[in-house]
Amino acid sequence: MMLLFFNLGGGEIFIVLMVILLFFGSKRIPEFARGLGKGIKHFRNATNEIQRDITDSVNDVKKQIEKDQD
Repeated sequence: MMLLFFNLGGGEIFIVLMVILLFFGSKRIPEFARGLGKGIKHFRNATNEIQRDITDSVNDVKKQIEKDQD
């Protein structure tokens, strides 16, 4: 749990949340959270796509090596 909040205690997290509330206002926080969620989703999709491309390339190379050995 400490890694999740970068070694911040309960008091520090509360202060950070209060500053965010004061800075963005209560109406803009849901918009901010929604945008952050969409950004994380796009990042995950891009990461999965890159992993899939790498795996496909490795499999193609393995198939080519097996074909050349026969």
